[in-house]
Amino acid sequence: MNAEATSPILLPSFSLLEEPALAFAAGAAEARHRHPLVGLSRFGAFDQASFRHYVPVLRVAYVGPRSGAAQVRDMRESLRGPQRNTDRNSYAQAYPGFEALFGVDLVGAEQNVHVVWPEELNELGQGETVADRVRAALHHALVRLDAVREQFDVVLVYFPDRWLPHLRTQDFDAHDELKALGAQRGIPTQVLNDKSLRFDNRGARAWRLAIALYAKAGGTPWKLAPIAGIPEDTAYIGLAYAIRHTSSEAHYVTCCSQVFDMEGGGMQFIAFEANDAIADEAEARRNPFLSQADMRAVLTRSLRLYLEGHAGRLPRRLVIHKTTGFTDGELRGVLDATQSITEVECMEIGSSSAWRGVWMVEAPDKTPPIQAARFPVPRGTVVMTSGTSALLWVAGNAPSAVGGRDYFQGGKSIPKPIVLRRHLGRGPFDLLATEAMALAKMDWNNDALYDPLPVTIMYSQRLSRTISNVPSLPGRSYPYRLFM
Repeated sequence: MNAEATSPILLPSFSLLEEPALAFAAGAAEARHRHPLVGLSRFGAFDQASFRHYVPVLRVAYVGPRSGAAQVRDMRESLRGPQRNTDRNSYAQAYPGFEALFGVDLVGAEQNVHVVWPEELNELGQGETVADRVRAALHHALVRLDAVREQFDVVLVYFPDRWLPHLRTQDFDAHDELKALGAQRGIPTQVLNDKSLRFDNRGARAWRLAIALYAKAGGTPWKLAPIAGIPEDTAYIGLAYAIRHTSSEAHYVTCCSQVFDMEGGGMQFIAFEANDAIADEAEARRNPFLSQADMRAVLTRSLRLYLEGHAGRLPRRLVIHKTTGFTDGELRGVLDATQSITEVECMEIGSSSAWRGVWMVEAPDKTPPIQAARFPVPRGTVVMTSGTSALLWVAGNAPSAVGGRDYFQGGKSIPKPIVLRRHLGRGPFDLLATEAMALAKMDWNNDALYDPLPVTIMYSQRLSRTISNVPSLPGRSYPYRLFM
């Protein structure tokens, strides 16, 4: 037998990145922490000092059937005070109360603001189908709320479990319909169901909902702390594609979720209608891409938003993320739109890697002396697989975030790495991996340490799904908080 055929494949040695820190309490240099919940408890939200001036009390409106009003009120009241977290892991934190975290109280809006629906779907709104009735009821509720917009900050919308089989079908998604309608009127919403109302761990539930409500009301819970080697005037854009049919043709609607600065602030997205029709829709769904002209147009529009938010300054460095490879035409479009930007990185970020890894440790008193560790590969492990690609463990053991104790989020299975593949650029790969790892901590819609992917990817995918389900959404820019 050929000896080479049985030789193991040798990869380069790995590097281990530091857990990125988050910034809290703007203006306080010491207000940094790797753990988002500890940072909030210890220092307060990033914009807490300014938030209370324009939202002195966070007022919550209710939309839903009458039978859910009391349950939702009780849940809202539970967020005001301390709650015990019953999760048994090194990440879990007791919840201190809404005002203790954010410096403002959480209260119900005035009675005339709430929209109470009938108990049964067949009594809800007008229309021939259930979807038509739900859509009509959502539209009517948001029109009413828009008329009293100055009397509330966020809307809690309750869908009872008995309704759920009719709220998400092949042709209709009530959640996405609500988000799209709310975005058009600038009304942030939080959807609740029976599972969230009955969730046993009151502390964990309180963290998730409190952070989301604060962000949806316009607050910034945390930002990324500065990362050594990354210029402050760096901008990030995440691309995802949805397909929209117009008459006999199919066009891409490109969603750009944007983290305008390297701190992770200014998140907006663009629903961009591509001009060029799709020739092969089946191929487009498998491997979506834009023409050179459409890529140039969508990036030009995205950078215009950056200019508006940064006193007319372009970023010095631009990082573009998407889940599929960049075609030659797309890269030419990128270069056309970014001629005035010094550094441009085009990164493909894949989540379907077949690679797995086991963390091996020394065990001198055992046989064999090298054995698998009790916890998985550390979060932040990077293995280069070529000069332009690497494996990054975004999920993994994260002891540095929880004071040195082992912590693997979810606690199950062997984490798989994401694949980073560069199509344009020349910066250090460790910095690109650190950015991806840091941006995975910027989802304000939960209380977790990280998401499986950077928010540039997670947000744009979520928004493209909404646009796919609600093709009537106008193609303009929106704050991401309206779709959380």
